[in-house]
This record gives sequence, structure tokens and C-alpha cells, in this order.
Amino acid sequence: MARFGARILAVLFLAAAAGACRPAPDGTGGFGRTAEAAGPADAARRAAPAAAAERPGPGGGPGETREGSAGGGAEPVRRPPPGYAWVIFGADTVLAEVAATPEEREQGLMYRDEVPDGRGMLFVFDDLRTRSFWMQNTYVALDIAYMDASYVVVDIQQMEPLTTDPHDSAAPAMFALEVRKGWFAEHGIGVGARARVEFGVPGRR
Repeated sequence: MARFGARILAVLFLAAAAGACRPAPDGTGGFGRTAEAAGPADAARRAAPAAAAERPGPGGGPGETREGSAGGGAEPVRRPPPGYAWVIFGADTVLAEVAATPEEREQGLMYRDEVPDGRGMLFVFDDLRTRSFWMQNTYVALDIAYMDASYVVVDIQQMEPLTTDPHDSAAPAMFALEVRKGWFAEHGIGVGARARVEFGVPGRR
């Protein structure tokens, strides 16, 4: 009888130990917590690329997300975060916000207190023509590089804050890249230089 009672106690002890290893039923935590028990905020954090804009891009430039097979198949595809582009001049890379709609182009870099080194804005147009920019409501001195349909720089100008003088491109352009004043000269980039542009949205040119 004593042996029978001991067996019952052993079974009850094992059952209690097994229960302690299950996920907490309310999903708030507990030993053995699984992905299914985690809340929506945790799932979103796992799905989102962590600090994508801070990872180094090509040539040491910032900004990177990765796409690839979780099963370890093909090499992951490296690209900028959505809404951004890498504008690459040899070893120098600008992580540029993409302004591709009329509203985005009209807003530009207005009301910004700074444009960090290695950052900027790439204006994307639908056709090749003479472009004109000004600096109304723009607080930071900028360089602007006008580029043709092949990303060849056709003109570079410097623009002073809060001025309304037009800065017309010296040749037809389809793209314009704005960075902080002096960046192009510091990196030896001039008219005739050709950029390579990689957009964060697949299929955009």
C-alpha cells in the first residue's frame, strides 16, 4: 500500500512539472513562452527590420534591409529601407529620402533643422527637362546635383537657406540630389560623375 501511494505521489509530481513548462495561457510570459503566446507588439518587433537605416550600406553608406529565405537558401538581397534610395558614387554613398510625387517634391527638405552627413533627398521626375529649385522655408544650406536619365551629373549648384532665387539646371535633368552644402566638393564629385542608384522599393528606377 505504501508503494502504491508513493507511485501516486510520483505521478502527481511529474504532471505538475510538465505543466510548469507550458506557455502562460494569457500570453504574458512564463517559463517556456513561445512565439504563439507572444502579444501583437512582440510579433511586430520580430517582423520589422531592426534599425534598418543605421546598418551600413554599400561603400560604407548607411541604410540597409535584407530579404531572403529563412531556410538558408539564396543569399539575402540587400536594399535600402522603403522610401529611401542609395545614391552611390564609387566609394561614397548617400542614403536619400525619395521624393517621387508632386506633394513630396513640393515639401522637399523644408523646415528641417539639419541634413546629416551622408543623408539627403533624391527628387525623381517622370521626364527629362530643365528643372528649377529654390530655398523658400529651407533652413539648411544645400548642394544640389542635377542628373540625367542615366544618373550622370549634368550640373551642381550651391543654395543658401531661405532664399527664393531660382536655381535652374544647366541641362535637362530627370533626377536631383540634395545634400548638405559642400558635400560634393569634399568627395571629389563633379559634373560628369555617374551615380548608381538602388531604391528601397523593388522595380522603381
